[in-house]
Amino acid sequence: MPQLNLSADEVLTTTRAVRKRLDFDTPVAMSALRACLDIALQAPSGSNSQGWHFVIVTDEAKKQAIADFYLRAFNDYEKSPNQPTQQHLDDPSMAPTQERVLSSARYLADNMARVPAMLIPCCAGRPDAPGLTQGVLASIYGSILPAVWSFMLAARERGLGTCWTTLHLTYEREVGALLGIPEGYTQVALIPIAHTHGTTFKAGPRKDLDAFLHTNTW
Repeated sequence: MPQLNLSADEVLTTTRAVRKRLDFDTPVAMSALRACLDIALQAPSGSNSQGWHFVIVTDEAKKQAIADFYLRAFNDYEKSPNQPTQQHLDDPSMAPTQERVLSSARYLADNMARVPAMLIPCCAGRPDAPGLTQGVLASIYGSILPAVWSFMLAARERGLGTCWTTLHLTYEREVGALLGIPEGYTQVALIPIAHTHGTTFKAGPRKDLDAFLHTNTW
């Protein structure tokens, strides 16, 4: 697969949550997914534990079953105060952006079964284990999230679109049973993967850094 030859800054600032521009009709080669995962394996993990596992789903029946769970969870999410249009209510200028986010999220939920491939990253350990400390919890997620983000950046460089989603985790146990994921492992996301309609993406709208930066004190 030809690469886009983007600079590191370009990859970092133009890796978008791709939903409406996913190409559902062009297959994604397993060789491309493996290449992205080889890069993901270079990410750091706590104590160099490398406790990650990556489940790629291309089977049509399994994709449909996962998509059905995802849609059920999305329908509940859409009614909740956590959905996009209920964010940034103190800034009316953000309303059009948030409406677009919700529209694209609905589109993905309605079409999740059509993506050529899904990636479900998993990590060793359970965040719901009794007596878990904040430090251990941070280590669990800190040992898998960098690898998944590296995968998504590598996918962007290869003209593949991705999107970080977590709504299927409402049905984590059911999806785990479907995919044979062992007890003691945590699913952290569902990443739909597809080629994109066009490969040009731009930096997303963000508020000014000074709204979030604190130096030496909050």
